[in-house]
Amino acid sequence: MSEEVPPDTRARILRAAMDEFSARGYHATSVREIAERVGVTKTAVLYHFPGKADIITALAEPLLVDLERCLAIAEAADPDEVRWNVFEGLLDVWLQHRHLLRLNLRDLGLTASSVTFDRFRDSMLRANALVAGPEADFPQRVRAAQAIAMLSDPVVLFADSPLHELRAAVLDGVRRLFAGQASPRPARGRPSKMTDNLVIMCRDLHDRGFSANEIAATVGVSRATVYRHLSGSH
Repeated sequence: MSEEVPPDTRARILRAAMDEFSARGYHATSVREIAERVGVTKTAVLYHFPGKADIITALAEPLLVDLERCLAIAEAADPDEVRWNVFEGLLDVWLQHRHLLRLNLRDLGLTASSVTFDRFRDSMLRANALVAGPEADFPQRVRAAQAIAMLSDPVVLFADSPLHELRAAVLDGVRRLFAGQASPRPARGRPSKMTDNLVIMCRDLHDRGFSANEIAATVGVSRATVYRHLSGSH
């Protein structure tokens, strides 16, 4: 007779794995230790995830979906807005998934899954091409890579800081890198209007059970702005 597996076991495994990977590192954590934290057998974990790399693949899936979606939105924007839409879109994805990014910094655990690594690599190359522009020379492509790197490192280092302050500071740093070139938008703290990426993020967080106050704090807008866009989504 096969072992009976409660319907919420998969979600509990992912939560436990995230905690263990964050505390101990991906490579130092065994499937057995994850099973013990959940309170199930190793067999029950392997029922849902044939290997440890499959766990990291599942943990990374929401990040990859959000990343690919934000780039698709940027590509569809007005050409003059593409670069800044990429910056804001990527930053909002990093902020939402900041704890997974911090986990990866510990021992590059996301690279353990070739599927995850390939999707992430392809998205970052796509982002670089959008930021640099179709006619970019090598120095411009390097500057684009520098700007994109500036988005993630501060999020990892200051993941527990007030998110609207962190968001504003990171974007200001990117603007300074591109000083002397046309800057799509002026420096600001809380965004004066919601970008398409922010609206999608708000609705996604709402669907996941976050309150309006939590959503406002995460994306760096007022609670009234959150209510306005959520009420218009139905």
